[in-house]
Amino acid sequence: MQIELTTEQKNAQATFRAFVDEEIIPFTNEYDQQQSTPKKIIEKLAKKGYLGALVPKEHGGDAIDIITYGLLNEEIGRGCSSLRSLLTVHNMVTHALLKWGSKSQKQYWIPKLATGEVIAAFGLSEPNVGSDAKSVETTAKLAGDSYVLNGQKKWITYGQIADIFLVFGLCEGKPSAFLVEKDSPGLSIKPIVGMLGVKASMLAELHLVDCRIPQENLVGRLGFGFSYVASTALDYGRYSVAWGCIGIAQACLEACIQYTSQRQQFGVYLKEHQLIRQMITNMIVNVKAARLLCYQAGYLKNIGHPNSLIETSIAKYFASTMATQVANDAVQIHGANGCSSEYSVERYLRDAKIMEIIEGSTQIQQMTIAEYGYQEYIFPGDRLAISQQLVTRI
Repeated sequence: MQIELTTEQKNAQATFRAFVDEEIIPFTNEYDQQQSTPKKIIEKLAKKGYLGALVPKEHGGDAIDIITYGLLNEEIGRGCSSLRSLLTVHNMVTHALLKWGSKSQKQYWIPKLATGEVIAAFGLSEPNVGSDAKSVETTAKLAGDSYVLNGQKKWITYGQIADIFLVFGLCEGKPSAFLVEKDSPGLSIKPIVGMLGVKASMLAELHLVDCRIPQENLVGRLGFGFSYVASTALDYGRYSVAWGCIGIAQACLEACIQYTSQRQQFGVYLKEHQLIRQMITNMIVNVKAARLLCYQAGYLKNIGHPNSLIETSIAKYFASTMATQVANDAVQIHGANGCSSEYSVERYLRDAKIMEIIEGSTQIQQMTIAEYGYQEYIFPGDRLAISQQLVTRI
């Protein structure tokens, strides 16, 4: 397990942090209040290579290692969870195409995704379907040389501005994945506003009414949609979210250390009160623990270990619940100020709660992790089979 960063990783982390401090943090509350992300900051992300961070160099990406990618997600998450969500869904689609896309799909789309010329979104959730992904109601039917899609997708992160969507539906009763371009006939996009957290993530509903796409836009094979394409994407999504949660908690910790060193009550600074120190201690320990779990998940991904799937779920579960608790304590420490939009901790709390829902809710992770524990006890050593059985839970 890697518990110490290399020199290259430390340098990358410092670069990420400087970018976030200068280009993101001063404007994040404004993004939140306006419920949108300016085009210029997305262009800056693209110019820095962050949208193609994991893409191989032959496809125009930066090909950074998975630990460094985690550090990128932590720092972006420290600054703005909405922007980190763009990093997540964009790279979920990119990674799914890299693994399951056809040669022509890779050649055409991956370079555009790597440079940010094209923005991608992930279209799985529906009005009646969340965690139970196998019950999707969207359908696809082959008609001549095209697939015709009908259905509705909801809660699509950055769906308002995405150029292409990875959409999941049933074709011939088989779960399948399709690339749907934003200008496809029969596709309409409706913005969603008024969310609790990650308000700048520009959510949308997708309405597919006899939406016609080329036959070659099928990703993988019929029946590959959930167990292969979606699970690949969601595994990387959970990894990104877990690191993003560390970013939220780290931001809370830094805000609280600063606030308690400046605010006085009962004649002394808040940091001199024992209960405040207890809360700060818990923050420090839990952030470090979550980071170590993410290191473990990333290390296992690096070496291709089958346990990387379950360890990523464990990291996501712990980091997301930890971030909510840390953010809750941060608001408590700030008192009435913590409930004001003038202080970022109220945004951190709202954003942290969303992290417990997306890319597999807290309860889904609990079911998956517990089931893994039972099966590993009953069938010790058969970790690959156990992991493959559990990844179908969204």
